[in-house]
Amino acid sequence: MESFVLSEWLQQHVFIRDDGPAYLRLYDLIRRTILDGHLTAGARLPSSRSLAAELNIARNTVMRVYDQLTEEGYVHAGVGRGTYVEDISQDLVEPTVHEQTAQNHADDRTVPSRNLSRRGRVVLSHLGFSNVQAGAFMPGVPEVREFPLKVWSRIQNRLWRKDPWDLMRYAPAGGYGPLRQAISDYLGSVRSVRSSAQQVVMTTGIHQTIDVATRLLCDPGDTVWIEEPTYWGVRNLVLSSGLQPIPIRVDDEGIRPSEQDLARPPRMIVVAPSHQYPLGMVMSLARRRMLLDYARRVSCWILEDDYDSEFRYGSRPLSSLQGMDEDGRVLYAGSFSKTLCPGLRVGFLVAPEAVAEAFANAVAELYREGNMVHHAVLNEFIRGGHLGSHIRRVRRRYAERRTCLIEEIRRHFGDALDIVGDDAGLHLILALPDAVDDVVVVRDALQQGVVTRPLSTYYLDRAGARSGLLLGYAGVTPDEIRPAFDTLARVIGCYLQTMEPRGSALRSKTHWHTVTSAIT
Repeated sequence: MESFVLSEWLQQHVFIRDDGPAYLRLYDLIRRTILDGHLTAGARLPSSRSLAAELNIARNTVMRVYDQLTEEGYVHAGVGRGTYVEDISQDLVEPTVHEQTAQNHADDRTVPSRNLSRRGRVVLSHLGFSNVQAGAFMPGVPEVREFPLKVWSRIQNRLWRKDPWDLMRYAPAGGYGPLRQAISDYLGSVRSVRSSAQQVVMTTGIHQTIDVATRLLCDPGDTVWIEEPTYWGVRNLVLSSGLQPIPIRVDDEGIRPSEQDLARPPRMIVVAPSHQYPLGMVMSLARRRMLLDYARRVSCWILEDDYDSEFRYGSRPLSSLQGMDEDGRVLYAGSFSKTLCPGLRVGFLVAPEAVAEAFANAVAELYREGNMVHHAVLNEFIRGGHLGSHIRRVRRRYAERRTCLIEEIRRHFGDALDIVGDDAGLHLILALPDAVDDVVVVRDALQQGVVTRPLSTYYLDRAGARSGLLLGYAGVTPDEIRPAFDTLARVIGCYLQTMEPRGSALRSKTHWHTVTSAIT
């Protein structure tokens, strides 16, 4: 790549994002260009003076970037002779299958470090979390302003006055005993989960549950079926554990393995049958029976993520897959992050009897659990009927907000864009034409103060990914939804202007990279 081409390319890309100092953005872009092989050994970089002028930034910024790249061995500089790319091929190693998969989903925030292990690089090369956890339209976030503080505080104050000392110690294996029993009773009545208190193991949420499940039941290199698309946390935890995730497409009835998939049994299957994330479908009874029969025949495990099962609009929550399991192959995972608030970090796993004690001991050994004050409060909160009352109250609130968001979508776009997965949960999906890059739409919306997530990033196989936006409505009021969607609609409209009408399948009239460059 010649110098003047590099300069033009930097002009188009270096300021796409504005969440950090200019020198860090410029450094990261040049470094990645070298690592990707676009700038080969011996290529000359533009002078600091000329590059600063073309990018309209201070020359000291460019010089600082060049100095950093020199110190790290990416380039070398000769006095009066320019700055040239070093030959770093000998420093690179052939990536493993897991590293290559992770690299295919690299996040722009990541700056890989040579000091990290391979597993560490896998974890950091495909980040899915967001530092923004509130506002329109962050998905997966409940309305924390509805949290029953008075009731919770009253119970907590009573426990503090009574005998707090035992609650300030580490938890026993499996967690706080009374809460394990309360959860077992609650799940039996509302989710048809069959369990004893000894099968309930307290965790901090689905991430820790998947982590301990893969540690105890899988060995490095084992295959794990995950839904395609799926929650990024599931995918990343499987990858970082040294396991091989196998994406299995979902249809209207849930996960749908092909004959080829069935011929290669996995060690574990991770599914969300009651509310698939992110698409929202419910697994059919026939598909559930097929999955349970298959797990029995090939002796694999099923991890059931009971995501958002409490929030259905117009119908009752469906029974669990675990309640149909006659062979002890299903691990049932849940949490109170969506029903109460994420900050509690209280989750649970219902393990089959054969491995329940092993899970209780492993969580105690690996994570040294505590948090018994919250567990004790939650125990009384559930037994006093407050959890059920709270869920019923916020379900009505979320239904109103869901209706408001759908009305805004229809007001702006009519039937031109499809709405997917809107009958349950805390979010819906606004489908976009495949020619529209949803990642770019999300970045452009964020610059306007609106938060959403791109559907395509939830796919392991990006080649078959659908384009769309996850729009969370639970944490925002109708008065917050309307102006925020006005802004988002303007952003989306910039891209739809170049599309054919719906009858022509919304085909693109122009190259999307040209549109992207114009917007950035």
